[in-house]
Amino acid sequence: MAETLISPGVLARENDSSFVTAGPITAGAAIVGPTVSGPVGIPTVVTSYSQYQQKFGTTFTSGSLTSAQTYTYFTSIAAYNYFQNGGTSLLVTRVVNGAYTPATSSAIISASLATVPVFVLETLTEGAIANSTGSEDSTGALVNGTANNVRWQVLNPNTSSGTFDLVIRQGNDNTNNQTVLETYAGLTLDPFSPNYVARVIGDYKYTYQTDSGTGTAYLQLTGSFPNRSGYVRVKSVNLTTPNYFLNSGTPNPAFTGSLPLAASGSFGGAGGAVIAGANFYQNINSSNTQGLVAANYTSSLTLLANQDDYKYNVLLMPGVYNQDYTSTITTALTNTQNRGDAILVADLVAYGKLVSDVTGQAATRNSSYAASYWPWVQVNDPDSGQNVWVPASTVIGGVYAYNDSVSEPWFAPAGINRGGLSTVIRAERRLAQGDRDTLYNGKVNPIATFPGTGVVVYGQKTLQTQASALDRVNVRRLLIALKNYISQVAQNLVFEQNTAATRNNFLAQVNPYLESVQQRQGLYAFQVIMDDSNNTPTVIDQNQMVGQIYLQPTKTAEFIYLDFNITPTGATFPA
Repeated sequence: MAETLISPGVLARENDSSFVTAGPITAGAAIVGPTVSGPVGIPTVVTSYSQYQQKFGTTFTSGSLTSAQTYTYFTSIAAYNYFQNGGTSLLVTRVVNGAYTPATSSAIISASLATVPVFVLETLTEGAIANSTGSEDSTGALVNGTANNVRWQVLNPNTSSGTFDLVIRQGNDNTNNQTVLETYAGLTLDPFSPNYVARVIGDYKYTYQTDSGTGTAYLQLTGSFPNRSGYVRVKSVNLTTPNYFLNSGTPNPAFTGSLPLAASGSFGGAGGAVIAGANFYQNINSSNTQGLVAANYTSSLTLLANQDDYKYNVLLMPGVYNQDYTSTITTALTNTQNRGDAILVADLVAYGKLVSDVTGQAATRNSSYAASYWPWVQVNDPDSGQNVWVPASTVIGGVYAYNDSVSEPWFAPAGINRGGLSTVIRAERRLAQGDRDTLYNGKVNPIATFPGTGVVVYGQKTLQTQASALDRVNVRRLLIALKNYISQVAQNLVFEQNTAATRNNFLAQVNPYLESVQQRQGLYAFQVIMDDSNNTPTVIDQNQMVGQIYLQPTKTAEFIYLDFNITPTGATFPA
């Protein structure tokens, strides 16, 4: 088809936008921690708990054959609480201890070239848990097949059409009771075909890299096609059939023997497992938190510092606490402050500590970009059915999610209306009024227990020491919401003409937004100035555009005084 006009006429052209670079990964909350399965160190968005389970697993068994126990990571329990309470998107980054690798498929062979695998699949999950390799029994079940790994099956190879079908099955199924996870029909080995196996399934692979000059962390991408499978990627295609059909319309005899045979197989060769003697739940300590140590978190936190690639407003790291993992909390808090668009929910102490231990740790931190809650709480793990002890951050993400779903981020995520912990069985200890007072004075938000009401978040202070509007969580989260929106508006003005028209365009978008926030009880008043008064000729000559935004955030009623006055009989009440 012609792409230019030589004589007068109309040319309708197609513009393929499918190769436009994707925008940043956006989620409501981010969680960093160990998971049973899934890609290691690759921030991944999930939009439901079932999707989380699919990508990152549920329970696992640790210990010797005689003392094996079933565990669930804090990460999973936190994800469950987040989605259970109205969360809509979660950015999960899996952290591990040691070297983890994916599993590859057993040989997918052809009829005439059996010594060469037709193509090789690789699991997206890393770690030995991905291995399903092993013999099949009489029912077709794999010896090493589990709910956390997968198997493959090729069906219906057709030399007349040059196609075949591929099925990804759950590792613990059998011939008569198959659990089909994904089906791909009509695949080809023809790289020019829209059904080319790598194009349909995907072959993207991300690896963590650090710029040796700047120290910036980033993910390096290899491969040509985005991963559409939730379980595997195409690692390589060794036998291709370019232009499978001759000009006559018949298959090229040179290619017909390249199609894979109808067969099934497993995955193997993956490495990486939970370290022996890992500590879980209330037993985590300074040297072992769910099989991890402080250094295991460094690369993931460094990667999430990239505000351009990852957008979230709450950061959770259940299992990492300030007393024994000071450097990790410092890294997370520094990154959060530098981003300026999120708040860190930071645990302070391990299980079984005193009020004085908690306030002592809180005193070492001073930032409005972090908040802490105490004590630990007991919850029922939905995957294992056990009642387990978890640090407060495991459930606070759900409190924030519920607060945002029923009101707005600038409402206090606390109190009976929005701070109830419906999934909590009991707190580590019942806090007396004096304990709550001490904690609140020490910048720690109490998790209180009230008869007839249950367990409730009863505070909303940040870890900022100086008294100001920003020593409250609702005000910090208000600023996060406003900065996110207004920064997006301003981003669209970069490289635009520095004129009154451009400035008015900014005001026309920002003022109505702030008015809506005011109407939704987020602001008492506001003013936005972007005119000749702050965009003088000198400022313009420096290629700058300046805007000033003045805000009066609304305050919450945290201390309510009710005076009951006893009057003598016959007295009249004031009008």
